[in-house]
Amino acid sequence: MRLLLHEKSYARNRAALDAFGAALELLLIDDQGQIRLAGAPVSVDDAQPDAAWANPDTFFSGAGRPFMAAVLKSPRLRWMQSGAAGFDNPVFGRIVEKGASLTTSHGQAVGMADYVMWGVLDVLQDGPRRRAAQAAHEWARRPFREVAGTRWVIFGFGAIGQAVARRAQAFGAHVTGVRRNPAPEPCADAIATPSALPDVLPDADVWVLAAPATAETRHVADAAAFARMKPGSILVNVGRGALVDEPALLAALAAGRPAHAVLDVFETEPLPADSPFWDHPQVTLTPHASGMSAGNPVRNDATFLENLRRFLAGEPLQGVADPKDVLAGG
Repeated sequence: MRLLLHEKSYARNRAALDAFGAALELLLIDDQGQIRLAGAPVSVDDAQPDAAWANPDTFFSGAGRPFMAAVLKSPRLRWMQSGAAGFDNPVFGRIVEKGASLTTSHGQAVGMADYVMWGVLDVLQDGPRRRAAQAAHEWARRPFREVAGTRWVIFGFGAIGQAVARRAQAFGAHVTGVRRNPAPEPCADAIATPSALPDVLPDADVWVLAAPATAETRHVADAAAFARMKPGSILVNVGRGALVDEPALLAALAAGRPAHAVLDVFETEPLPADSPFWDHPQVTLTPHASGMSAGNPVRNDATFLENLRRFLAGEPLQGVADPKDVLAGG
């Protein structure tokens, strides 16, 4: 079987991959997009992988375009492992249209959950004013809000949403998970379906968006939803930028509902230099980096290696994305 992966991914996992022996032919791609098979250059057209491993090594280097070109041109492709949790990029739809399986990873859930807690705690504890007081050498005691007793609504209750829920509950928060499956979940005090979102938002101190971008979730955070939020509430978006109606959010922040937004994702990325979010006093902004924790590569590597073992053994893969959801755009 021919496997296409970045040379950095191979270097990290050389022993585990070499252990598969002759079962694998490794197509290694470098940062410049050059593909090699057994040390010899191979063209994008001739690579023809049976499987591929797409992760930050490829996403954030010059390998990205030739990697995906080789994947899409291969008539032999049967499986691609993605290091991302979402699959709203159109290229994933083209992969499943070929009849290949797409598997995703939730290794970033740990870091993303930590990020959410950081963002909320910084708002509740008035972090910006504390830092300003330190910079001014001002000995100023400031009261702050506790997490205990707050009510959280987490829209999108998969691996990321549940990781956030466990942390919030540990701080003493009440958590309502919002997802299509209404079955109870140990890490949630309550489960609501998306149709019930308008009913649970008015009590929320924190609204976390951790869902993929689909036709159903686009602009779920709109003017009507913001109007239901209570004064002093916090919005956190670690899902996709398409979940938020950004002009409506700017108007809602001016009205104090929500009082603050922690935003890691935006409809246009990179965020344009003239975006009002950059300098907004009620916004904490990061560049789609909530999953970039130190432990993420280790967990994603382990997920891939287990699925590779399963693929070669003819066993069911873990984390298979439903083709209908992928083709629907997320």
